Amino acid sequence: MWSRNALACCSKQSRACVQLRSRTLATVTDAAGPSSTPASTPKPSLSKSSQSPRPTIQTAVILNRSPIVTRTPSAFERAYYAYQARIQRALFNPFPDEFYFKPGSILEDQFNAEEKQREKLAFGGPYVKEKPVEVLGSEEGAGRKQQQPMPRIHEADIKMDVQSLDRQGERNLYLLVHGKDSAGKDVWRFPQGGIEEGQALHQAAEQDLYIECGELMDAWVVSRNPIGVIEPNNASTPSQQACVFFYKAHILAGQAKPNGKTVKDFAWLTKEEIESRVDQQYWAAVKDMLSDF
Repeated sequence: MWSRNALACCSKQSRACVQLRSRTLATVTDAAGPSSTPASTPKPSLSKSSQSPRPTIQTAVILNRSPIVTRTPSAFERAYYAYQARIQRALFNPFPDEFYFKPGSILEDQFNAEEKQREKLAFGGPYVKEKPVEVLGSEEGAGRKQQQPMPRIHEADIKMDVQSLDRQGERNLYLLVHGKDSAGKDVWRFPQGGIEEGQALHQAAEQDLYIECGELMDAWVVSRNPIGVIEPNNASTPSQQACVFFYKAHILAGQAKPNGKTVKDFAWLTKEEIESRVDQQYWAAVKDMLSDF
């Protein structure tokens, strides 16, 4: 009798637990239902007018002609080099004159006079006058003067020939062309052009350089990585938006020859001369890519 009552109580408790659990699960499901997003709710779609147009990608080349003569030293540099030369001469002069000449003799006085003259010729001075030295060793060179270095001021500097590679021998020169920009306006700029599908940027830069400036020169693109970029202006129209990547290159031989279509004129200019020709916004973007010397 007692076992039947115990079994009945256990069965009633198990039924109550099942009902409680089912109610609890149902309650949780009902509470989470309203907070979830219905699957049938449509997502907001962006209209074509709200999407900003993507700018076109272009490449430009900063073609550099390195200095062809050493830079003229300043007054401080000349004084420093002369001081170091005198120290080196005093410390490393291997000739013991006291061993070869008797003190107070005529030969010693003659040697000292010649040594002073050699110092004047070595270190210079306003009282030194260099005598022309004849080239010996051949009949053709007999009677000729020693070859003198070219003057630092070239004829192109006197004539203001900005298309000559011989001007401003102590400075870095950069090729600037007069042609149309991405907006179709005639401006002074660096050689620039677009890229083809699947083409690398450095290859497009070299190709555009020869297209605009001709194939009569030998140029070397320094790296595959750009040295700078001009991002499009937010205020510009979609047709004028262009992202320009700049590459550094050196001219090894030859001369530029404009194609006459996109480029009408060119000039080899220093950094200061470029500032006076280009637009101020363009100058602010490229000035840090140019050398001050």
